Amino acid sequence: MADMTQFDNIYFNQSARPGRLRFANSGLGWKASSKNATQPPFLLPQSELVSANWSRAAKGYECRVLTKDRGVIQFDGFDLDDFDRLKNTLKHHFDTVLETRPHSTKGWNWGKTDFERSELVFNVSNRPAFEVPYAQVTNTNLVGKSEVAIELSVDHDVSLRGPSGVRDELVEMRFYVPGTVPKNEDDEEDQSDVEEQIAATAFYETIKERADIGVVAGETIVSFADIMFLTPRGRYDIDMYPSFMRLRGKTYDYKILYTSIERLFLLPKPDELHNVLVIQLDPPLRQGQTRYAFLVIQFLKEEEIEVELNVEDDEFEEKYADKLKKKYDQAAHEVVGQVFRGLSGRKIVVPGQFQSAHGQAGVKCSLKASEGYLYFLEKSFLFIPKPTVYMAHSDVSSVTLSRVGGSVSSSRTFDLTVTLVTGVSHQYSSINREEQSGIESYLKSKNIKIKNDLVDDQTFLAAALGSESDDSDVEVAPRGDRGSASEDEESVDEDFQADSDESDIAEEFDENHASSGDDESASGEEDQDDDDDGDVVDGDEDESQDERPVKKKARND
Repeated sequence: MADMTQFDNIYFNQSARPGRLRFANSGLGWKASSKNATQPPFLLPQSELVSANWSRAAKGYECRVLTKDRGVIQFDGFDLDDFDRLKNTLKHHFDTVLETRPHSTKGWNWGKTDFERSELVFNVSNRPAFEVPYAQVTNTNLVGKSEVAIELSVDHDVSLRGPSGVRDELVEMRFYVPGTVPKNEDDEEDQSDVEEQIAATAFYETIKERADIGVVAGETIVSFADIMFLTPRGRYDIDMYPSFMRLRGKTYDYKILYTSIERLFLLPKPDELHNVLVIQLDPPLRQGQTRYAFLVIQFLKEEEIEVELNVEDDEFEEKYADKLKKKYDQAAHEVVGQVFRGLSGRKIVVPGQFQSAHGQAGVKCSLKASEGYLYFLEKSFLFIPKPTVYMAHSDVSSVTLSRVGGSVSSSRTFDLTVTLVTGVSHQYSSINREEQSGIESYLKSKNIKIKNDLVDDQTFLAAALGSESDDSDVEVAPRGDRGSASEDEESVDEDFQADSDESDIAEEFDENHASSGDDESASGEEDQDDDDDGDVVDGDEDESQDERPVKKKARND
């Protein structure tokens, strides 16, 4: 057999373009066939290879190579006729047996998980249904008591996404793990006293250990403890590494690559007590079904931090001298912001020339039921804290100033609606009327189209009042603004009859009411019998007057 064996049109780790795979006594290597390919060649020494499996795959058949320190390597695109040739090649060069590993095709979503050396294998009827390499697991979280979510890494290299630039990727998997398992399976001294734990918790802890989540992977450059996050809410420890950062909370741990940071905002809150650092992420951070495209960190304005970078002087001068300082001793929001800027390479957006009526960079308002602050920056609008909404000026179609409703409070405030070119609009309500002129000047300076419904409403009201004053047939009451109470005092009820039978209601509740018998006796036009009848009526009034204080007392009680 020749000293080198080559296979053409082989894909390396699901690459977009095929290449050539070569085997030699010293190891194996893969190189893209296209001259325009940006993916570097891959080399694997003979000492790194542990085992190899043959199975059916997306582009035909694949050879999965398990290594000592590089995880699982996938070579896809083999034909069925290549099996014998590849088997003899591995046996000759590496003294390794190519094992056939058929996958389960039953389509069941329940089975058994095995934690192997470099990957998680989900078996159905003792056959693997799929494998998840630990190297591709970025985060894992407990969702309830029996469910574990695993987040997978996303490929940010556009050149690997194919000619169209679009690629579907699996980003999250969830496992339902019911029941309990022994906490220490190796302890067989006394099986009756073995402590048990929830199976989902054991699964979660194993994934964290195998995927190195929450475990120190190299030396941290700097760490910040007990930092307050408004989104997602809670306190987290931030560990900054050369290429990523970790957020460690009481419940969740996150790994965030610096390449996923799109923008940084460092803004003072109008309450004059806090400053906020806003971090925009793409792809967003996932916590169960919730996605966080923005991280909002809050600092006290007077809080200070003193830290020193955990790097050697030679390394600092070579990599970080033009980005970071060796030692910081200043306000907390400035220190954290400068470290994020230096490690991520993103510029920090700060407030521009806009100032509110109270000299602040933002105005207080509400987005639906959420209260917050709307910032008018040099090239965008930003609403914080939750939900955080970013609107670039280039994406804004128009801004409408309006007032909804006719209450007294609405006359002191107005609404601002930002309409995007996509047709989506965001309405910010309850903005103080004092901010109107400043906002209009800001919008005009940015050449943003303004639709002012406030002016239209005032013009319509003035026109309506003017038409009423010009009408000579209409007489305006001088105190018409009193409402229904004043109208009742000056209006006459034509249906009311004082001599009706219903007047005895007034007799019951009004002690000064004069009854018909009193009127007849006072007029002197009736005889003695009528006077006696009048005495009876007076007696009835006395009895009713005696009862009245009792009623009044009961009403007071």
